[in-house]
Amino acid sequence: MNEHILLREDRDGICFLSLNRPDAYNALSLELMEALIQELDLIAENSSVRVVVIRGSGKGFCAGHDLKQMLGEGTEAYYQQTFDTCGRMMQRVVSLPVPVIAQVHGVATAAGCQLVASCDLAVSTDSSRFATPGVNIGLFCSTPMVALTRTVAPKHAMEMLLLGDLIDAERAEQMGLINWAVPAHKLEETVLSVAGKIASKSRKALSMGKQAFHNQRELALSDAYASCAQVMTDNMLTHDAQEGIDAFIHKRKPEWQHR
Repeated sequence: MNEHILLREDRDGICFLSLNRPDAYNALSLELMEALIQELDLIAENSSVRVVVIRGSGKGFCAGHDLKQMLGEGTEAYYQQTFDTCGRMMQRVVSLPVPVIAQVHGVATAAGCQLVASCDLAVSTDSSRFATPGVNIGLFCSTPMVALTRTVAPKHAMEMLLLGDLIDAERAEQMGLINWAVPAHKLEETVLSVAGKIASKSRKALSMGKQAFHNQRELALSDAYASCAQVMTDNMLTHDAQEGIDAFIHKRKPEWQHR
């Protein structure tokens, strides 16, 4: 991991990943995206991590791709590499076996908004703003559209994509882009509360549930039920489900082994 552009802190089952390019509003350079993929791969194999929080350093969460870097390179191969790497990064957030929370302050625009939409949950300050503004500079936000259309209603997604306007946190919460908009001084406290609740659960159950959630969304109704019935069956056979049910029946706190 490049220690300068991506910072990591682990605390009580919670892994905090901080995008650390504050002078560029944490723009997603190729190096930053590759560092994030690498770190997420490590987290996937670390059984002590049960939830990830992605946040930004400085004045904002993330302003999207590093357009200065992209124009500086200026080749088709480089553009393809950039967008392919971004797609891999977003898919790694989705496929990670633990939940991922976006902790947003300031702006989250273009690929930064895409990152928020890719996370499982999102908490922002009530002064945060969001946009997919590519249309304003002749570059339609087609890759951010992938995550956006899987998170908000189609007409809300088209509203953001076609107008390119900044929306406030209240509107983002109404759309379902974020879960909670809170005062700035409550942001970290709220994220810690949500992350702490998740971290107290069985990692095995979280992993199976998150994977099933994304898998069933692409299936027909009958196939979705069949798939999730199998997941429930497999889940029932795990140690933690047996432990959790026994703890519930006997009114005691479960002792997870995350298996």
